[in-house]
Amino acid sequence: MPITKSAIKKLRADKKKAAFNRSTKTKAKSAVDEFKKLLSGVALSKAFSAVDRAAKKGVIKKGKADRIKARLSKKVVA
Repeated sequence: MPITKSAIKKLRADKKKAAFNRSTKTKAKSAVDEFKKLLSGVALSKAFSAVDRAAKKGVIKKGKADRIKARLSKKVVA
C-alpha cells in the first residue's frame, strides 16, 4: 500500500482511470462484436464511432483503431 500522501492520491486516480479505460474498451469491443453479428451499415457506423472514440481518448492507439476499421470495412465489401 502507498504510504505518502501523493502516492495515495495517485492510486485513487489510477483506479478511476483504469475503470474509465475498461469501460471505453468494452464499449468499442461490444460495438465491433455487434457489427460482426449483423454486418450492416448502421452497425459499422456505430463500431467506427466507438473505436474512434477509444483512440481519441488514448485507450487504444490510433494505428490499432485504423487496423480494426480496415478489417471491418473488408467484411462489408466481401
